[in-house]
Amino acid sequence: MSIQEYIELLFSDYTLRTITIGTAILGAVCGMMGSFAVLRKQSLLGDAISHAALPGIALAFLISGTKDNSALLIGALISGLLGAFWIKNIISKTHLKSDTALGLILSVFFGVGMLLLTYIQKQPNANQAGLEDYLFGQAATLLEKDVWFMVWVTSICLLILLVFWKEFKLLLFDADYIQTLGFNIKLLDTLITSFIVIAIILGLQTVGVVLMSAMILAPAAAARQWTNKLWVMVVLAAFIGAFSGVIGTGISATQPNLSTGPLIVLVASVFVFISFVFSPIRGLLFREIRFWNNRNDLKLHKTLSFMYDIAKTHEDITHPHTIKILNNFQGFTKKSLKKLENQNLIKVSGNNWSLTTEGFDVAKNLYNQNVLEND
Repeated sequence: MSIQEYIELLFSDYTLRTITIGTAILGAVCGMMGSFAVLRKQSLLGDAISHAALPGIALAFLISGTKDNSALLIGALISGLLGAFWIKNIISKTHLKSDTALGLILSVFFGVGMLLLTYIQKQPNANQAGLEDYLFGQAATLLEKDVWFMVWVTSICLLILLVFWKEFKLLLFDADYIQTLGFNIKLLDTLITSFIVIAIILGLQTVGVVLMSAMILAPAAAARQWTNKLWVMVVLAAFIGAFSGVIGTGISATQPNLSTGPLIVLVASVFVFISFVFSPIRGLLFREIRFWNNRNDLKLHKTLSFMYDIAKTHEDITHPHTIKILNNFQGFTKKSLKKLENQNLIKVSGNNWSLTTEGFDVAKNLYNQNVLEND
């Protein structure tokens, strides 16, 4: 299927349109809430909560007896919130650190969930359960009512985020200060954690328990590389998540036998790779470029300081000196000499060089700095 055929099908096919809109909304809310998880250094929270939701899904099926997505998501939400607050209690009331608490809750809840799934498979109505879809995700099961549910939940999350924006921002970067202002830190912390859990629960049906943590982390991690502003990061992470959902769905629709959930995660991972390499602020490529530029500037400054050390012995600062005298200096290269001339710091005439007035002043400052550093 070509891209043009896919776009035409997107407007005409109900199922494809529903899945595309649903994955875009999911990616946006995951990117938005994942930003707070990343900045709060709770990167593994998504992994723990997604696994902690599994026993809630299984128990909801056992209680209802049918695969009602609303009931299953409510069960997952209760189980996920329970896991999240158990993690916080373990950290606050014991000497265990966050990574230990996360690993403990993840393994215990996931173990209980797998045990319940094994039990369900032996029940008479096991054929209608289909709960294994929640392990790896099944975007094709999305219905219009599921998408509308995502829209409402995302709207509520966005509204609460806008209302408490200043408080959330202060909580992220200066929790002690916001406490002195009289704000209820526990309430704000509970709100953020609850919305992260909700975002995770929304994605279980599409991406699955195993890969859901990547949907929380990848868009936020990619966005963090491009900006130092919180609101820019949240918006950018939402766009990256939404684009990942749309592109992943498109690839899955045009290529047979490729699951939507894993493709969405892979597309988000591509955004992370691009951001880690090409981001002007923190990207590896530009960091390496800045390193080499700084190294070259350092060589240039050392050459200019050495020239000053020679030129200061003459009353006339513009007195010419032979280039050969620089051969014993390790930082000297013909390229650095050309750069200094282009910056109007020196003049080169044949095999001689001389400092300009501007070059002498700059070199004097650099020389004095080097003397102070050596002292």
